[in-house]
Amino acid sequence: MAAERDPGGPAFACDAMCGGLARWLRALGYDATFSPRIDDGELVRQARGEGRILISSDSRLFERRAIRLGEVKSCFLPRGMKMLDQVRFVVSRLGLTVRDPRCMACGGELERVDAAEVGDRVPARSLVWATEFFECRRCGRVFWNGTHWRRIDAVRRAAGEWTAAP
Repeated sequence: MAAERDPGGPAFACDAMCGGLARWLRALGYDATFSPRIDDGELVRQARGEGRILISSDSRLFERRAIRLGEVKSCFLPRGMKMLDQVRFVVSRLGLTVRDPRCMACGGELERVDAAEVGDRVPARSLVWATEFFECRRCGRVFWNGTHWRRIDAVRRAAGEWTAAP
């Protein structure tokens, strides 16, 4: 079954070498799939069938007919880039804007929830000081504005500047 797609913006199909990038694209608010064992042919079929932009560092993948003919939109990610540079490259190259974050585990939409609704799934100490809680509509995972959010938020703020960069 195909994953539900957000009709309001681009979605991405990341190859096996781009799993970290897929998670960061989700943090920036984009639907990004990633499967570490997906076959190249299946990745191209998924991107075509779901209208996703294929992202890869595998130059051989871009020799496939569907990509060469433009049937599948794609973005070649140069090899050897550090994670933050990968994010910057894709954001700048594709002119992405920062949107509401998605679940970094599965890419589902996040819904704001009260602490009481998820209190049994959040560490007690986090319930004391966290002020925002979110639940993924797809996988049910719970997120909150913990210390990890500072790093995510810093990248999200920077990404807003990268879009405007030449």
